[in-house]
Amino acid sequence: MKKREKPAERFAVAYEQQTLTKSFEILVDRETGVNYLFYLNGYGGGLTPLLDENGRPVVTLPEDK
Repeated sequence: MKKREKPAERFAVAYEQQTLTKSFEILVDRETGVNYLFYLNGYGGGLTPLLDENGRPVVTLPEDK
């Protein structure tokens, strides 16, 4: 029986800050380079694209990694 290869993870954690009940993370989509802000507070949370000062999504190019 062949072993299945685990696919590469789609998102990389670029930044993480945590307290006892809160968590902030910046995730980078490895396929598109788009950065996302993830916020978790207790039982609630949210995910949104990280935007620059002009309102455009922040994109991390492969050479920036």
